[in-house]
Amino acid sequence: MRAVILSSILAAAALVSLPLQQATGADDAPAAAAAAVPGPGPQELMQKVANDLLRDLDADRESYRKDSKKLRALVDKHLLPHFDVDYSARLVLGKYWRTATDAQRKRFVDAFYQSLMRNYGNAMVDFTADRLSILPFKGDPAATTATVRTQIKRDNGAPVSVNYSVHATPKGWLAWDVVIEGVSYVKNFRTDFGSEIEQKGLDAVIERLEAQNASGAPDPAVTAGAKPGKAG
Repeated sequence: MRAVILSSILAAAALVSLPLQQATGADDAPAAAAAAVPGPGPQELMQKVANDLLRDLDADRESYRKDSKKLRALVDKHLLPHFDVDYSARLVLGKYWRTATDAQRKRFVDAFYQSLMRNYGNAMVDFTADRLSILPFKGDPAATTATVRTQIKRDNGAPVSVNYSVHATPKGWLAWDVVIEGVSYVKNFRTDFGSEIEQKGLDAVIERLEAQNASGAPDPAVTAGAKPGKAG
């Protein structure tokens, strides 16, 4: 399911570092701190990012289809500022983050993001407004963490639940996890990378990601079913 929907997820909205022990998304800061978060609230941010991305895509969609570098620049422009790459990568590495060197951490964060874009970025060109529904907000508007609930439609019209975990930071609200039909993307990647690191070591995992990123080709498992809306 991760490979099936992630292309639509990344297109629908974007994903300040917090202490590592906050891996569950809990925040011990006073609820009043949420009032001081700059920029739009979680719902408004999600809608703005989606609208801005769609506006630019619709203006020249064919050129983005033909030029992957131009599409990548568009993705970085609209999504990267609202995607807490460092925090998400830290959670994915889990216990291995604590023993990693600064150089390993930097390389993994970059390789992890590049891998996501390599695998799913090109599919964003097919993102259209009729695939995304942002559901009414449920939760405490004064809290420093929130869940933005959305639905992504498959080609057959069947809705898929896609929820974003976001937290308040000095830079505004940032997304750090995506939960697809109850399955956390952070936990899934943490399991996948954890097994590989246990067997081969962190350097080997980073080197594999860097080599795959240099090739520019999506992973075979993603190629088999990463287009939005396909059943898998």
